[in-house]
Amino acid sequence: MTYYFYIFLGLVPSIIWLLFYLRKDVHPESNPMVIKIFFYGMLVALPAIFLEMGIFKVLTKLNLPLIYLAILNTFLGGALIEEVMKFLVVKKEVLYSAEFDEPIDAMLYMIIAALGFAASENILILLGLGPELFLLQALITFILRFWGATFLHALCSGLVGYFLALSLFETRKRLKLISLGLLISIVLHGLYNFSIMEIEGSLKLLIPLIILICLAIFLTFSFKRLKRMKSVCKI
Repeated sequence: MTYYFYIFLGLVPSIIWLLFYLRKDVHPESNPMVIKIFFYGMLVALPAIFLEMGIFKVLTKLNLPLIYLAILNTFLGGALIEEVMKFLVVKKEVLYSAEFDEPIDAMLYMIIAALGFAASENILILLGLGPELFLLQALITFILRFWGATFLHALCSGLVGYFLALSLFETRKRLKLISLGLLISIVLHGLYNFSIMEIEGSLKLLIPLIILICLAIFLTFSFKRLKRMKSVCKI
């Protein structure tokens, strides 16, 4: 297989979810803005990887028991960095933009940035499997990433976007609401990764499945609620 095919296969899960969530907006965002935020989401995945590697090196020097090292690395060295980096894309590039004009935009742009981030992850994982990757292996990776990590990124960032939207109407609680959204997303993201990597038995799949289902349900109702909030969103 060629590396071009890996790149294509890495992008497809994010693009499918992107098209799905863009349909939630009755007032579609401009294509240039969507592409821009998706691209920035892809871009911040690279410094996130280096930050994660740096934190892992620091943590290993602490000589902690393996279980504590795994917990800290999963939640602090992975989930925290990734959720914050995705949020920073939207904070810097969207919140003060004229394109940001309704509550639902907070969720949509967080999801767009997250899907760009996931696309970079998908591509790097596929490229890391080497040039001799068989079609079956590639398709299995595609399916797992589509229903797993890519979906998780979108859901966790969508949750942050919901709290960000609420914070625009509760200015005195803005920092608390945004922090709460980030905290919940970090915990769920970290728990998902920890379950897959460290837990054995049925819980290895059951916990991630419950997280995905609960987040998907939460986002469904969140979109409906924000659609009823017609006020213009400005920081």
